[in-house]
Amino acid sequence: MTSMYEQVAIIGAGQMGTVCAVMLADRGVHVRLWGRSPEHIEALRVRRENQRHLPGLRIPERVSFTCDPAAVFLGAELVIAAVPCQYLRTVFTQLADACPRDIPVASVTKGIENETLLRPTQIISEVLGHTSVVALSGPNIAPELAQCLPATIVAASKDIELAKSVQDTFSSQWLRVYTNTDLLGVELAGATKNVVAIAAGIVDGLKAGDNAKAALLARGLAEIQRLGVAMGARSETFAGLAGLGDLVTTCISPVGRNRSAGELIGKGRTIDEVLKSTSSVIEGIPTTRSVFQLARQYDVEMPIVEAVHGVLFEGKEVIATLSELMTRRLKHED
Repeated sequence: MTSMYEQVAIIGAGQMGTVCAVMLADRGVHVRLWGRSPEHIEALRVRRENQRHLPGLRIPERVSFTCDPAAVFLGAELVIAAVPCQYLRTVFTQLADACPRDIPVASVTKGIENETLLRPTQIISEVLGHTSVVALSGPNIAPELAQCLPATIVAASKDIELAKSVQDTFSSQWLRVYTNTDLLGVELAGATKNVVAIAAGIVDGLKAGDNAKAALLARGLAEIQRLGVAMGARSETFAGLAGLGDLVTTCISPVGRNRSAGELIGKGRTIDEVLKSTSSVIEGIPTTRSVFQLARQYDVEMPIVEAVHGVLFEGKEVIATLSELMTRRLKHED
């Protein structure tokens, strides 16, 4: 029989970590939020507002704050990892000695680690030495979650009872949580859609039109599904919330960081200029490197990923790259 967790530790005091803390506190959960910056954590404690990432969102009293690796886990029944993928290993290595070995970890991180090509739950398992892991993914733009707008997410784990406990903990009148045992597919979908979102933003920046954007989403999903199936994921996962649902949201939302970055590139900004324009991490940029490598490793054709990789890391011109995509050899749709 499953039940909700009553005390939760959240690692990462950015946008998603903060909104998770507020959602859980509103459900009656006691939350301890950990961050690396003493100045940021003190500002959260004093103002009870994350002015850097979610200005105007009041953080309930059930949320406490700490920079102490030992203190964050005291009494916790569940850990939530809300750290950008490329920093996940460093952070959890720092916290590993203090983290109880039997505590489950739910990851809201989306991405694939450069060099190792590991997914977030794989990184966590490798660092902590246990496999009680869940991935929370789906169409979940943080500013909308902060406003309690209707949303759905997926709790994916090989341990269905663990997924159900996380489902019970997060579910509310406005947030519907589904369970899924395809951990690989759910995490891969959450990572790869950010690459397609950069391409969608480029289309927006070029003002290439809705026909082009619709085609991009459809063919992008086909690429994501091909890679997922080649790696051992279930094909139906990519037609669900973590696949199609998250892809659509990320590619159309005006506040999506990856789509917005792509739009700036489509308007002629350089990668350096895009990165300097925001204090937030644009996960799709490093993830593009990883997905490009996975496509080669599994011998999967991913022309949209290749095109984004070419623009980001090979100095290719945006217009020329779009032209190459449109003039590829004609073929049967698959």
